[in-house]
Amino acid sequence: MFDGLQCGLSNISLLSNAQSRSICSENRTGQRAGGARDMPPLDENGKAWGGSREMGLGWKTHAFDDIKAGETFVLADIEGPGCIQQIWMTPSGMHRHSILRIYYDNQENPSVECPIGDFFAAAYASIKFAQVTSLAVCVNPGSAFNCYWPMPFRKRIRIELENISSQDSRIYYQINYALNEVAEDAAYFHAHFRRVNPLPYGEVYTILDSIEGHGHYVGTYMAWGLNNNEWWGEGEIKFYIDDDDNPNLSDGKEVAGSTGFPTICGTGTEDYFCGSYNFENHNIKQYQEFNTPYVGVPLVIRPDGLYNANTRFSMYRWHLTDPIRFTEKLKVTMQALGWRKDGRYLPLQDDISSVAYWYQNLPTAPFPKLPNKDYLEII
Repeated sequence: MFDGLQCGLSNISLLSNAQSRSICSENRTGQRAGGARDMPPLDENGKAWGGSREMGLGWKTHAFDDIKAGETFVLADIEGPGCIQQIWMTPSGMHRHSILRIYYDNQENPSVECPIGDFFAAAYASIKFAQVTSLAVCVNPGSAFNCYWPMPFRKRIRIELENISSQDSRIYYQINYALNEVAEDAAYFHAHFRRVNPLPYGEVYTILDSIEGHGHYVGTYMAWGLNNNEWWGEGEIKFYIDDDDNPNLSDGKEVAGSTGFPTICGTGTEDYFCGSYNFENHNIKQYQEFNTPYVGVPLVIRPDGLYNANTRFSMYRWHLTDPIRFTEKLKVTMQALGWRKDGRYLPLQDDISSVAYWYQNLPTAPFPKLPNKDYLEII
């Protein structure tokens, strides 16, 4: 019988024994009949206040939670087995200073660790809104982050949001999930963030490495700020699968920042993000934003002649129909290449951030430590 955990158009008509649950500020535990139980808040004199102060129990009283500076708020702590099916949230403050972490089955190390805007393919959302319309992630007006990555768990899942800012923040959220037995071959969702600013001259940007286990890679998000003029996207993405980076496979030769040759190699940055010819609209001679179910460049921030001095790109690529499978380990890199005036490639020194998304078995290896809040900040 269908387990009801990972749903789509092809199986939505099937019945299951899954139990639907949801966690938000109005029902923190997700328990049955646990929603809308709070009374209107009281002031220091014991008098009800807020929009529902005259309406009593059952009306809207607790639509959000505040997270004090330096504190970590537990959005959800759920006993399994089950699967997160959808997450909606609207955070306040600087999104690079709100760190999302997800832990599975009582692991010490998080399997997801990422600034909240980057996780939802919207690194620049604190600067400029852009709608993201895809199957895995949506960003909707006015600043609504939505995630549809299935997140199966067996024993437990804990979802946290840390406020590393010096100012308090506020979070509106809803986490929808189902409880049922998880298939034996279901892997765990992972996501990991990186940033290098600037990329050292002649170095290759690393999206993901030090990953060990059996799994498949399902997506890349990149926020790319240019520090040069001219076209910037000649660099190739490379997927080193299992033993690809073994020196024995490359005769010990040094190959563009690695010691081996990749099984999967792209032909250009815009090609990997399923565009072509510089993402350029040739009728108007400008970059062209686009959104599709699997790939998109939803935002290009253009210089305005004053304080917006750098061109920036927000790009996603979901491997939903072409996951990249590995049995032992995986490394993913992206070259940063422009052009010199004499027709040679120019290694770029750009501001590059990324999120890698993948599924794998447990345990999760420790991620490199996130940069401090000043290094993370983008303005």
